[in-house]
Amino acid sequence: MNIAHLLHQSARRLPDQPALALGDRVVSSYSVLSKRVQELSSGLVTQFNLKTGDRVALAMKNCPEYWELLFACWHAGLAAVPVNAKLHAKEFEYIVGNCGAKACFLDPKEFAKIEGEPRLPAETGPDDIAWLFYTSGTTGVPKGATLTHRNLLYATQAYFSDIDKLGPQDAILHPAPLSHGSGMYGLPHFAAGAVNVIPESGGFDAEEIFDLLDRWPNASFFAAPTMIVRLLASPVARTPALLKTITYGGAPMYVADSLRSIELFGPRLYQLFGQGESPMTITGLPQIFHQDKTHLETCGFARTGVEVRIFDAEDRELPSGETGEIVTRSDCVMAGYWQNPEATAKALRGGWLHTGDVGSLDEAGFLTIRDRSKDLIISGGSNIYPREIEEVLLRHPAVAECSVVGRPHPEWGEEVVAFIVSAANAKIKPQELDALCLENIARFKRPKDYRFVDSLPKNNYGKVLKTELRKRL
Repeated sequence: MNIAHLLHQSARRLPDQPALALGDRVVSSYSVLSKRVQELSSGLVTQFNLKTGDRVALAMKNCPEYWELLFACWHAGLAAVPVNAKLHAKEFEYIVGNCGAKACFLDPKEFAKIEGEPRLPAETGPDDIAWLFYTSGTTGVPKGATLTHRNLLYATQAYFSDIDKLGPQDAILHPAPLSHGSGMYGLPHFAAGAVNVIPESGGFDAEEIFDLLDRWPNASFFAAPTMIVRLLASPVARTPALLKTITYGGAPMYVADSLRSIELFGPRLYQLFGQGESPMTITGLPQIFHQDKTHLETCGFARTGVEVRIFDAEDRELPSGETGEIVTRSDCVMAGYWQNPEATAKALRGGWLHTGDVGSLDEAGFLTIRDRSKDLIISGGSNIYPREIEEVLLRHPAVAECSVVGRPHPEWGEEVVAFIVSAANAKIKPQELDALCLENIARFKRPKDYRFVDSLPKNNYGKVLKTELRKRL
């Protein structure tokens, strides 16, 4: 089992079908892309002396060549490590070091001329590593969710079962990072012989998206809720006549925003709940419920072949309506965390993936997320863990204590706010804290507001009460 076969099978059946496009123009057919992947795969192995299972890091903006390298890694039996291109250099350095990457690419020019003799796809087992998906833990230390070829194939099949039937007449736009959900949802489109369209900007631009939806018939795309809100607010917002499906997830969607989205786009939305440890595949709310405008406050029900339950603190199943931790199991769930047996044992105890999210199931099986992992902030669809920021702020010699929480934001979902307790008689300028953050973490994680306080509210055990801090926002 090798996930690269999804591409090569389409190339055999549909050699002249467009596979990749940049903006409004086709840049590669399936036969051309398949051949390029084989040649690049051979070149990677010979020129970099790579062996089956070696890790290759990708830290590029969205571009057509991203898919060449990703499939070349799988074709060669290598483990791809897609990394968010927006991460700070120190964060990228940690990930590359942690996974022991034997090669890393920051720009397509670095592998543009790499080629070799075409070769057959490597013989990989279903449980061999295909994708190391780095997602921060609640401690702020990134952990690599080990996704196997089986996991990716299962997620692909679940797309066909639950979201859309696809064919060569379809397209998918990639305004969201290929290192995350958008990359995952490219796979079923390659398997069906559809065209994968990279925006010229390499990212998200509302006007560009509306133009591309006019250009490419039957187009779908994955979006964080904040992206949909920005589409709704765009001065060029219009109902795309050729739109097929918008799949959204990564953060909660307010019901009001869902209703506004249905009004503009029609019942062409599919809401999902998933995480890197079970990529894009835990629950879903299909298009029919958007059409009927029902259950919009939920994130749907268990995906095909997926089990979802609610456990209490002792890992006992709770009855319908009661709130506890959301757990899941399926062939989509990761094999474990890369070289982190302690975290793996905790997350997968009892044979269930413990998501760290809190919610409830009603009698019909609809899941409502009541809260997220207590400290998690989701801004623009990206997970931000407060402790990571707090540890950076505490490097400032005049910061005695600090605590970071999320504040609601109409466009991004949440924004970061830091409460700071200064050392005795110390004066701290916000600009100093900004500079410290920008030196150590990604820009999007930097606090947007600093609140200087005399003390932080704490319980009898000395733990900071972030719920109290949120009340002060």
